[in-house]
Amino acid sequence: MYPTLYHVFYDWFGLDWSWMKMLNSFGFFVALAFIAANYTLTLEIKRKEALGFITGGVRKVIRGGAPNLTDIFTASLLFFIVGWKLIYLLVNASELFQDGASPQAIIFSSKGYFPLGILFAVGFAVYRYNKDKKTQLDKPIISEEAFSATEYTGTITFLAAVGGFVGAKMFHLFENPDELKAFFAHPSLNGFIAGLTVYGGLIVGTVVVISWAKMKKIPLLVLSDAATPGMMLAYGIGRMGCHVSGDGDWGVVNSATKPSFLSWLPDWAWSYDYPNNVLNEGEPLVNGAFSDYGMHLVPGVFPTPLYEIFMAFIIFGILWYMRKKTDIPGIISGAYLIFNGIERFMIEKIRVNNVSSYLGMKMTQAEFISILFILAGAGLVGFLLYKRKK
Repeated sequence: MYPTLYHVFYDWFGLDWSWMKMLNSFGFFVALAFIAANYTLTLEIKRKEALGFITGGVRKVIRGGAPNLTDIFTASLLFFIVGWKLIYLLVNASELFQDGASPQAIIFSSKGYFPLGILFAVGFAVYRYNKDKKTQLDKPIISEEAFSATEYTGTITFLAAVGGFVGAKMFHLFENPDELKAFFAHPSLNGFIAGLTVYGGLIVGTVVVISWAKMKKIPLLVLSDAATPGMMLAYGIGRMGCHVSGDGDWGVVNSATKPSFLSWLPDWAWSYDYPNNVLNEGEPLVNGAFSDYGMHLVPGVFPTPLYEIFMAFIIFGILWYMRKKTDIPGIISGAYLIFNGIERFMIEKIRVNNVSSYLGMKMTQAEFISILFILAGAGLVGFLLYKRKK
């Protein structure tokens, strides 16, 4: 397992680049997931716009206006962070990240080159102000220009990311109330970031995007159909981050002998010990490769992230194929809910999770939500097909 990108480059190429300990491997795959979702969403919105299912809009453009002090200040903050924190971390990484020091604790501390940050911010602000001043006209030119609906994708991805994080954290704390008490008793950045529930992120992120889409008067089912294949792809890529980092999203203990009909399956895909997992859970490794991480699970567990990666990519392929086979808005969304629900319900049977009581039945939070997804998806598809026949 590789908790950070540093461990990847050190293990594969022997490169001792301490600054890469700032780059969490799970976060890397999450970033890839959002890039993939944004890309597929752009492709689908472009296709649906060509078919007339969705349209762009018109915006006001001002040319030759006075320098926008708000924009300059906002951009200057980024340069301040670069000068104050980023350069400090790069220069001192070999000392800062030794002996298992937490990169997050250092990154979010007050340490840094504060004067250099001020210099960078002021320098950029002066440059940007003078640059805008040179293009300023006595009378600014105001015009309107049309824009493609594909320009919405950046905003949609951003809203989904923010809403998704908030929802994932909320649902996790709802399922683990003791962690909320522990956080208020001993606040920490790691306590704030750690512990996310996928379905919570999906539900709240969707609500946020739907609210925005209604404000922009974008057809909800059309937008949903454009987004859901990429959401499934992103889920699979995100699970790659879970597996590579060993973040605890693994299955229950699996000490059983691999069945003969699965003889073709590698042993590590049947039962895995997640060596050097980012949680440092389990027992010490003998001759561990990394000094800051050196634990593995004994006995091994079902590597459920691997199974979810496989299923998510298959579902993405099915949805991506289906998208051109139907012209009924909402069918792809309904199929996504059904497939997503079935996939998650199945994996919960061998996955480590908290069990609660829902409607008098013992099940995990994800199992309960997955059942609702299946019912909602089947209901949506049935309603749309019935409506088309009438």
